[in-house]
Amino acid sequence: MMKKKSIPASKPLLILFLCQIISALDVPLDSKLLEELSQPPTITHQSPKDYIVDPRENIVIQCEAKGKPPPSFSWTRNGTHFDIDKDAQVTMKPNSGTLVINIMNGGKAEAYEGVYQCTARNERGAAISNNIVIRPSRSPLWTKEKLEPHQVREGDSLVLHCRPPVGLPPPIIFWMDNAFQRLPQSERVSQGLNGDLYFSNVQPEDTREDYICYARFNHTQTIQQKQPISVKVFSTKPVTERQPVLLTPTGSTSTKVELRGNVLLLECIAAGLPTPVIRWIKEGGELPANRTFFENFKKTLKIIDVSEADSGNYKCIARNTLGSVHHVISVTVKAAPYWITAPRNLVLSPGEDGTLICRANGSPKPSISWLANGVPIAIAPEDPSRKVDGDTIIFSHVQERSSAVYQCNASNEYGYLLANAFVNVLAEPPRILTPANKLYQVIADSPALLDCAYFGSPKPEIEWFKGVKGSILRGNEYVFHDNGTLEIPVAQKDSTGTYTCVARNELGKIQNEVHLEIKDPTMIIKQPEYKVVQRYGQVSFECIIKHDSTLLPTVIWLKDNGELPDDERFLVGKDNLTIMNVTDKDDGTYTCIVNTTLDSVSASAVLTVVAAPPTPAIIYARPNPPFDLELTGQLERSIELSWIPGDENNSPITHFVIEYEDGLHEPGVWHYQTEVPGTQTTVQLKLSPYVNYSFRVVAVNKIGRSQPSEPSEQYLTKSASPDENPANVQGIGSEPDNLVITWESLKGFQSNGPGLQYKVSWRQKDVDDEWTSVIVANVSKYIVSGTPTFVPYEIKVQALNDLGYAPEPSEVIGHSGEDLPMVAPGNVQVHVINSTLAKVHWDPVPLKTVRGHLQGYKVYYWKVQSLSRRSRRHVEKKILTFRGNKTFGMLPGLEPYSSYKLNVRVVNGKGEGPASPDKVFKTPEGVPSSPSYLKITNPTLDSLTLEWGSPTHPNGVLTSYILKFQPINNTHELGPLVEIRIPANESSLILKNLNYSTRYKFYFNAQTSVGSGSQITEEAVTIMDEAMASRQVDIATQGWFIGLMCAVALLILILLIVCFIRRNKGGKYPVKEKEDAHADPEIQPMKEDDGTFGEYSDAEDHKPLKKGSRTPSDRTVKKEDSDDSLVDYGEGVNGQFNEDGSFIGQYSGKKEKEPAEGNESSEAPSPVNAMNSFV
Repeated sequence: MMKKKSIPASKPLLILFLCQIISALDVPLDSKLLEELSQPPTITHQSPKDYIVDPRENIVIQCEAKGKPPPSFSWTRNGTHFDIDKDAQVTMKPNSGTLVINIMNGGKAEAYEGVYQCTARNERGAAISNNIVIRPSRSPLWTKEKLEPHQVREGDSLVLHCRPPVGLPPPIIFWMDNAFQRLPQSERVSQGLNGDLYFSNVQPEDTREDYICYARFNHTQTIQQKQPISVKVFSTKPVTERQPVLLTPTGSTSTKVELRGNVLLLECIAAGLPTPVIRWIKEGGELPANRTFFENFKKTLKIIDVSEADSGNYKCIARNTLGSVHHVISVTVKAAPYWITAPRNLVLSPGEDGTLICRANGSPKPSISWLANGVPIAIAPEDPSRKVDGDTIIFSHVQERSSAVYQCNASNEYGYLLANAFVNVLAEPPRILTPANKLYQVIADSPALLDCAYFGSPKPEIEWFKGVKGSILRGNEYVFHDNGTLEIPVAQKDSTGTYTCVARNELGKIQNEVHLEIKDPTMIIKQPEYKVVQRYGQVSFECIIKHDSTLLPTVIWLKDNGELPDDERFLVGKDNLTIMNVTDKDDGTYTCIVNTTLDSVSASAVLTVVAAPPTPAIIYARPNPPFDLELTGQLERSIELSWIPGDENNSPITHFVIEYEDGLHEPGVWHYQTEVPGTQTTVQLKLSPYVNYSFRVVAVNKIGRSQPSEPSEQYLTKSASPDENPANVQGIGSEPDNLVITWESLKGFQSNGPGLQYKVSWRQKDVDDEWTSVIVANVSKYIVSGTPTFVPYEIKVQALNDLGYAPEPSEVIGHSGEDLPMVAPGNVQVHVINSTLAKVHWDPVPLKTVRGHLQGYKVYYWKVQSLSRRSRRHVEKKILTFRGNKTFGMLPGLEPYSSYKLNVRVVNGKGEGPASPDKVFKTPEGVPSSPSYLKITNPTLDSLTLEWGSPTHPNGVLTSYILKFQPINNTHELGPLVEIRIPANESSLILKNLNYSTRYKFYFNAQTSVGSGSQITEEAVTIMDEAMASRQVDIATQGWFIGLMCAVALLILILLIVCFIRRNKGGKYPVKEKEDAHADPEIQPMKEDDGTFGEYSDAEDHKPLKKGSRTPSDRTVKKEDSDDSLVDYGEGVNGQFNEDGSFIGQYSGKKEKEPAEGNESSEAPSPVNAMNSFV
């Protein structure tokens, strides 16, 4: 089986000329083939159905068609034949059906009003155009009327009627004053859809005599003005407030019919004091998002692209502080016919079947009627192969005589659709369109595509052969495409040869030969290599290639992916690139690219330039200035300047800079003119008209610039029209209804003559308007008033002077002023990621509602309340800005277990649009913060009382508290860790069954369903047993103990006396040396491994201490800090004695923040302990 694969061919041979239906044929767009094939007419261009023409210009009714043979054209007017030969004012363009009605030579446009239809006919059928209704535009004058002044009491309502003349098309209405300034409008004063000016309540500032209504007829570019209306407001005290009353529409209900796809405009304007506010709702539904806009201070509801789903009752409500009034507008959306399936052209072979389908919808549902060659099908000549079934025509076993053009008409009371679709029955033997003996050249191991473009009716079958007597090609090594192309996916040397394409159908057979050559690939066998060269040295890169002998290669060298510098130091040879006198700027990557007609290869290498060895010092200096400047060959636009160079001062002059002074426009200011190489001492200078030139020359070497030469003589050029136009032309509106056009003024010498002015022209883009122009002088800005909001304008600024205009300027695109965006982003969605992070999504607003340059979106979000406390507090709103047309963003830093609100606003250059409806979202629970405090009070022999405060930030619903504690003995070893879970509603606990006179460390934290929060730590000591304290006091008062203490004191006293006597006698008593050698361990600094009391650290209170852990002290126990001192336990803040003399350390209720090292012992000392440590 032959493998077929549908992919594009290597060349665009099969471009669809006709649509393929059922078994319809594809006709290649081949000029020779199209000249030979017959084709029924097809209308290619026609005037619009409703064609309003300018009565001052010739009427052109377009009708263009194609076909083979070329069609002839005829016209009907108002349903009857229009004989153009009998009307000298009417001509038809050659080879076209377009009519030209000559109005400018005496004809009247009104005489040619009517309904026109064009017919294009040849031997294969007839196509017809739409009914083209021709109507001349009208811009009638205002009828004269006597306008009485309006005298109105302050606070009353007022309507100023415009009643413009009826024009075609209807005029655009606006109100201005005598100074041609638009009258300001607001919620109180606004213009209605009918053009009238409505005052909800009048104020004294409304008194004026120049309320003028203007009607602009765009088609004829004319503006009509109504007589000024005078309004006088008189005051009465006090001003009576009034509840709202609707000025328009009247009554409580009204109806409105609009067509599908149009813009629905509903209006409510109310009177009242204070000024009423208008609100719109749709009964039983929501206003459509992204298609709803409010205009005229919300007095107008605008819904774009309406559909049947927008039918319903729309209520406007006008409200002020005294009451409200409403009006219901019942909207019905009808629809002119619109296509569901339009009929498409059908190309068939004799004996084939096909269908034409014409389906349309509308409201009411349109009726479908068929025509054949412009004649209703019921009275058209019969065709046995044709059967009409409602919206479908079925063709069976067609013959060549079945060719015709069919028209489908879908119509209802709101309009019609007309579509032409031909049936073209062709009987054609096969033709091969690919040139004979075409040569294909392919690089080995690459795909080869051999074309066989063909046509025939019926569709031919394609077969491929290789060689003169070769067999038909089959197998997986070939791919056969539907367009006839043969693909060899991996061409090898043995693929070279002659290939034959054969096309056959029942009417004939044809074949064509093409040739395939396989070429060797191009390779770089010696690539350029990395080089390091000294400054001012020489370097060479090699690029040796191997290629097919029949292909001609070209070698291109690049530096840093760009062209080589235009410098004679770069020498390109056959196989290399050499750079002479290398400089620092030659650093970079050099690439060798080899191209043939079939392939391309490349290789790169890096060049690094390093400093050259030092050379003997030479004094270099800037050059001396040039001298003897001379002007010769004076012409209107050029002159020759020559000079003599000054001394180079050991550094060659690299170039000369020529400067000029314009003594006429900018005396004393020198400007850059040009520069020439240092070897050149003459230059031809281009001059501008109307400039008084002086020239000077500056020499430049590597050290710097010379002083300027003395100026040359002056030369005044003649005046001329400007050569150039202002640069940097821009159009940016500063207000929603204006366009500010700015430009850079030409400099004096650019004016080319006296009387420099600017012609400023503008017109709205994509609107068939004429240019509006104004000529200004001595300014670089012009303001166009009365523009629509943020629409594109074509702008151009042309310079002119007393001698003429500059060349036609190029156009730039500007925009009238921005206004605040009209709608809020819709479909705002929030996805909560975790307890502190959320992601917000929104739909982008339509760009045309942005009314300006889209800058991005702002998300306003704020916390409403904590879900755990249920308390509200004012929290400042947070704002995140997302640039560009982004439709999502992340909200970080949220508080867990809280309720938030957010809204989204679109931002343009003018500011922010309305906010989307507030979106409420909640964050889930998190872990709580640590309890606010932990106090330990009421110590007894075996109990302690714990009190605590709930976490400042619970971050959820507290489920419990976790208390862990462990004892610490005198050597700071830790006992077992005990854990207690406490209900969340508790705030205190009495711990019992503790050991007496024992220090405990406590770890306390709160829990939510998510987990445990950070913990707080405290320490406390139970009090000493009274019996033990009594025994210790008894030992201290024993006689033997007192005697021992006295003996020790006496011995020390004797030793001191002996030392004093020996010292006075000059004798030596080496007590200190002996003490140093045999120090008493009781008073030595105690090492950690000597059994000293390890000190307990509180640096990591959040972790329970491991059993037996020891924390080193500051390594030295100073004498004044010794444990045998009672100073630390005197009547200080932290110590007191019980009634029996025992000492109680105050630990309860205080959390001590102790450093990680050097803490004091956590043992509870007593006087007995102090004395025991002494002995």
